[in-house]
Amino acid sequence: MRPGKLRHRVNLQEYSQTRDSYGAVTETWATYATIWASIEPLKARERMIAKQAAMTVTNQITIRYIKKVSARDRVQFGSRTYEVNEIINPEERNRELQLLCTEVIS
Repeated sequence: MRPGKLRHRVNLQEYSQTRDSYGAVTETWATYATIWASIEPLKARERMIAKQAAMTVTNQITIRYIKKVSARDRVQFGSRTYEVNEIINPEERNRELQLLCTEVIS
């Protein structure tokens, strides 16, 4: 991995549920790591959702290896949010992870 490619500062977030004092469930995303990453768009497509056009962009986000990352997480980059769909550990060497993510733009 070339360190110069990792030029975007991103937050890795995990989903969590907590209960408030009334017993209602509150859904939140908690940041567990702030790291450097490479973000590369792979493909984009436009489709109709509820009679509105929505753009779906598939990206590959490359990060240094972190054991905790799961497919239930998301990546926050500025005002953009990417949902992690797949995680690839190239050659199973535990040096880097390639996260295949989708960003829905409405």
